Amino acid sequence: EETVAGCPLCPLCASRSRTVFGVGRRDADILVVGEAPGAEEDRQGEPFVGRAGQLLDNMLRALGYSREQVFIANMLKCRPPRNRDPEASEVAACWPYLDRQIELVAPQVILAVGRIAAQSLLATDRPLRTLRQGSHQLPTRDVPVVVSYHPAYLLRSPQDKAKAWQDLRRLRGHLKPAMPEEEA
Repeated sequence: EETVAGCPLCPLCASRSRTVFGVGRRDADILVVGEAPGAEEDRQGEPFVGRAGQLLDNMLRALGYSREQVFIANMLKCRPPRNRDPEASEVAACWPYLDRQIELVAPQVILAVGRIAAQSLLATDRPLRTLRQGSHQLPTRDVPVVVSYHPAYLLRSPQDKAKAWQDLRRLRGHLKPAMPEEEA
């Protein structure tokens, strides 16, 4: 996290207010990955705040998880100007940080939200509608990846929330059931 905070590997470091490392359990079952911080995330240093973050929280609650029980990160740790799509060189510069987060968290499953995150994680240019159709394997690690819509998109297109629920149900299928607590 300290290394990310002082990262000079791409030009985004010159315009950031703060880096957005990620939040949540460091041993989470689910790792949520978005594309990049927005303006409010840049100010607060936390991913998925605001209305999109509230919707993500609701999506996680539908799975039986709170925000604190998962780990939430982005492909990029700094905000691109004017919320533009990340450039390939920026994704490449940040990839080692996200790869290390994946290694340390060791999630049972990754939820990639949005086209940029999905395409970057899966090293493909296939469209989101095709990537949503099934589960995938992270090319660099033995971790399943489920692709869904970005919560900001769902706020603009609520008619697709039912499709996102299908994605979450597919994600649930990758989670091992919790161990029953022993009776006292």
